[in-house]
Formats: sequence, C-alpha cells, structure tokens
Amino acid sequence: MKSTLYLKFAILYFFFGFIGFFTIVTLSDTLVNDRLRAETIDPIYRTARSVSVNYLPHYFAEDISRRDLMIQFNAMSRTLRSNIWLVEPDGTLIAYSVAPVYPPPPAPPAVIESFDPLELGVHRYISSDYHGIFHPDLVFTMIQPITQDFRIRGYLLIHIPHTAVTDLAGLMMRTIYLTFGIIYCFSLILLMGFHFLIYRPLRNITKAATEYADGNLDYNIPIITTDEMGYLSASLNYMSNQLRDMKDYQKTIVANVSHDFRSPLTSVKGYVEAMADGTIPPELYSKYFQIILFETNRLTKLTRDLLSLNEMDRQEYLLNRKDFDLQQEIKQVAESFAAYATNKKISIELLLLPENVIAHADQGKIQQVLYNLIDNALKFSDVGSMITIEVDRRHEKAYVSVKDYGIGISKNELNKIWDRFYKSDASRGKDKRGTGLGLAIVREIIQAHDEHITVVSTEGVGTEFTFTLNVK
Repeated sequence: MKSTLYLKFAILYFFFGFIGFFTIVTLSDTLVNDRLRAETIDPIYRTARSVSVNYLPHYFAEDISRRDLMIQFNAMSRTLRSNIWLVEPDGTLIAYSVAPVYPPPPAPPAVIESFDPLELGVHRYISSDYHGIFHPDLVFTMIQPITQDFRIRGYLLIHIPHTAVTDLAGLMMRTIYLTFGIIYCFSLILLMGFHFLIYRPLRNITKAATEYADGNLDYNIPIITTDEMGYLSASLNYMSNQLRDMKDYQKTIVANVSHDFRSPLTSVKGYVEAMADGTIPPELYSKYFQIILFETNRLTKLTRDLLSLNEMDRQEYLLNRKDFDLQQEIKQVAESFAAYATNKKISIELLLLPENVIAHADQGKIQQVLYNLIDNALKFSDVGSMITIEVDRRHEKAYVSVKDYGIGISKNELNKIWDRFYKSDASRGKDKRGTGLGLAIVREIIQAHDEHITVVSTEGVGTEFTFTLNVK
C-alpha cells in the first residue's frame, strides 16, 4: 500500500505541478504577450494612420503652424506613452515628442542614418532598438507615409517602448503564477485530505485483512470517520467478531460432539470388555445387551442429526414439497408416542379442525419437526400431566402448537435453546436420550420452508412451541 497507492498520488501531485508550471511558462507567457502587444499596438496603429492622413498633410500645406504641431505631438505622446517623430523622406528630423516615462528616452538624431521607410515590409511594426538609437532598450516602431498633392512629403514614426507591454505582461504573469501557486497549495490540502480520510483508513483496513488472514480475529479497526470508509471498517469489525464467535462456537461444538460420542462409546466399550473377561456372567448378557443397544441408538441418532445439520449448513437442503393432510400427519406422529406417553401417564390431546388442512411442504421434514417437538414435550412433562397439540388456520397459514405443562424454560435460557448441543440446567437430569440438536434441526427445517417458529415458556408452568406452514 505504502509503495503503490500513496506513491502514485504523490507522483501525480508533483507531475501536476510540473505540467502546470511548464504550461504557464511556455504557453501563458506567449499568449499573454501576444495578446497585450495586439491590444497595445493596434489602437496606436489606427491613430497613426488617422493622424498621417487627416492631420499632418495640413502641416505641409502650411495650414497648421509648427507650434500647433508640437502641441499635438506632446498630447499624443502623453496619451499614447510613445515617442513621435516627423521626418522628411530622406530621414531629416522635422519635429518630435518623447514619451513621458522614466528614465526618459534618448532624443532623436537630426538625420536618421540609413533611413528606409520600406523596412517594415508587410508588417505593421518592427521590434528593434531602431538603428541603435534606443540601445540597449527595444521599441515597437510604426512608419506611416504623409502625402500631400499626390506626393510623399514625409513620414510619421511612432516608437512604443517595450516596457509598455512587458511591464503589464509581467504583472499579469505574476498574477497567473500566484494563482497557480494558490491552486497548487490547495491541491496539497486535497492530498493531505486524501491521506487522512482515505489512505489511512484504507491502510488500517489492509492491515486488518492481513491480521485476519493470519488468524488474529481479535484485531479491531479504529473507526475515525462515519462515511463509507467508516462503514466498511465497522462491517469488517463486525465480520471479525462473527468469525471469532463462530470459531469459539466451533470449538464448543467439537467439545460437545466429543463428549456425546465419548460417553456412549466408553459405556459400550466397558460393558463389552466386562463380558469378554467374564466380569459380567452370561446370565446377565441380555440386560447389558439392551444397554449397549440403547447407547448404540444414541450414537446413530447423534450421527444422523449431525449429518442433517451439516447438509443444511452446506445449503444442500433441498425440500421435496408436496400436498399432504397436515392433521393426519399430526395424528400419526402422536400415535407413535402412545406407548411412551402411557408409561409416563401423560395424555396427548389433539385439538384439530373439522375440515382437512392441506399443507404444501416437505412431508418427511415436517414429520421430523412434529416428532422432535412432541418428544421434547414428553421428556420435560411431569408424570400425570397433559400435552396439547392444536391446529389453527388464518387465511393461507396453518398454526401448529405443541404445548406441555412441564418444567418450563427460564428467561435466561430461552434464547439459547436453538443453539446446537445446548441443554438447559433443568433438563440435564431428565434428558438422557437427547443430543441437544433436536430444536436446532426444527428451526433449520422451518426456516428452510420460509416459515417461522416461536416459543413461549414459563418456568414451572410449561412451554408452547408454535410454527406456521402454507396451506391451501
């Protein structure tokens, strides 16, 4: 992260500064000077043409005195901030006026040596020191002929100091450089904002991902913002907590499975060894074979329940939905517990509807739900009590409840009964055959049908489980 993303943004920042400065130096300077030169010289050029055509011919016709000419030239010099010369065709100076600038420009010579009025060619002006007269300074020179009676009587020369353009261009370029500098500084603020608001949270997230990959699920990402980065950090923290809980849960499951397998296996191993070495005489084999069979059935049921839950976890739990009579299924499951209920002197009361209730579900799985719920109710009911199984219908839903009047479940344990291998403290002495997976399987089956199951229990009073199914 440090050598890639952050470095890329730093390189882009400095590249932006270099390109911006290079563009200003190469393009802006040229564009500004060209634009200012045009805006400064063009109006003066038009003025020079107008004066040479409309005013100066009157001087050569002796309609304007030299005094008036000098007044006009001085006014033009102050307005145009230029040097104005009037010369004869051979370059002899007639009149002039200098620009009011500091330091003052040099006075023109009496005769301009090598004077050539055609040296401008097709251009409006030339840029030079004009035959060394203004050296070392440069001027923009315009030459306009003055005609009177169809012949050239003289030439008007206007010299504009380069400083008239360069000073203004320098001021504008300094403004451009300052503006770019301010923008560049603000872009540095943006880079710092990226560092604190994006890069640092992203670096923390990357570090967290590395820690999680190494197995350190206790690492917490510091949350410093409430934006998407903060939300992502909170989500990853939540994920790590869930993974940590899952890891602890897996350890608990492994411990419970080991315990539930070890107890019957130890019992079976002990009885078989006792029978093999003669500790248990042959006349007692029948008794201990029944115990071994009981423990073997416990192992079989535990294995079957684990396979069912594993199938659900892998999302391979495919339901074979079909239509069947829900109340008839309840009767059959209840009859399978008749002998066990009679031994415990517990009566099973069925409160069914007079009409058929046709459910659309996996019949075998619903049978398993009913079996587990009734089995639980019988195990935790007192001798001589009653179990009530009731069916109610509301619109397109059937509500099936299994209610007992046994030991009940405490409030602290009510939310834990759905956990795998969980057995409440009050049930441990009564549930010798259970694996702690029955209710977990019940909930998984009901949720696989997109239905709901609820429980209401009062300690010492009884427990009622209610689940829903789609019916026709």
